[in-house]
Amino acid sequence: MAEWIEFGAIKRTVPLLAVLAHYRIGELRRSGKSRLRGRCPLHAGEGRETFHADTTAQVFHCFSCGAGGSVLDLVAAMEHCSVRQAAEKLWGWKGRWAPADHGWQPTVTKKIESVPRLGFHLWGVDPQHPYLGARGIGEATAAKFGVGYYAGPGLMRHRLVIPIHDEVGGLVGYCGRSLDGSEPRYKFPAGFAKSRLLFNLHRATAARQPTVIVVEGFFDCLKVHQAGFHSVVALMGSVLSERQRCLLIRHFGRITLMLDSDRAGRQASIAISARLAQDCPVRTVCLGDNAQPDQLSSEGLRAILAEEGE
Repeated sequence: MAEWIEFGAIKRTVPLLAVLAHYRIGELRRSGKSRLRGRCPLHAGEGRETFHADTTAQVFHCFSCGAGGSVLDLVAAMEHCSVRQAAEKLWGWKGRWAPADHGWQPTVTKKIESVPRLGFHLWGVDPQHPYLGARGIGEATAAKFGVGYYAGPGLMRHRLVIPIHDEVGGLVGYCGRSLDGSEPRYKFPAGFAKSRLLFNLHRATAARQPTVIVVEGFFDCLKVHQAGFHSVVALMGSVLSERQRCLLIRHFGRITLMLDSDRAGRQASIAISARLAQDCPVRTVCLGDNAQPDQLSSEGLRAILAEEGE
């Protein structure tokens, strides 16, 4: 008769960190206090950081091959055996786990300096302005994002204002969109470094999805979110800064690029995809000639993203 083995006890007591060290799984680097990232030991896929391990939650997952689970699942995959056989191995090894740090080094995605928060809010922003409807933005979406026409005093007077937040939802600035053709079309406060932020990141992370959709502009982001894809961020341009790259790989395991399909957007997609592919799986969405996400309906966006496997 087979010996009784309590799987739950093994999952709780056998440190995932020690199992990783036992199999000499290399190229892992720390990402935060209890997380490790690196190349997946279970398949020969691309991506230096597709394999994620959480040593507090005691789970692992590869965003490329899809493998994941507990220490039992990891041992079963490494040994090419059943979960029962993996449990027997771990049960036999009990008492021999050293709670050492194993020398894994921090990743380059260490703590990112915060952007100073704004000390005020603009009041009286109107989310019902006709310009929003003309761009296909519903009132509920505009209200949720705090977007609307501002008639008050100051830099953003008589512009459509778009609040910008940091990664945890703190208000750090406003961008004002011209409605009468005056320049600049998009006005930022003096010295505002948009390359240090990703628009809508705090809502995208709250969606708790492994994949994030990356677009260029504010209205692209609003339209994609309105179509039901809440894990979406905007670069606020067509260039990916190093800080934005770090934010993306820090929070997400897979990335879908959906930039404008004009010449600049296509070139940017190639360059950005090449950079991000070193760290995680990247998919590029192909739109029609010279099209951009904010020009598409919710139905059109859902159809295109469904075709791309979102």
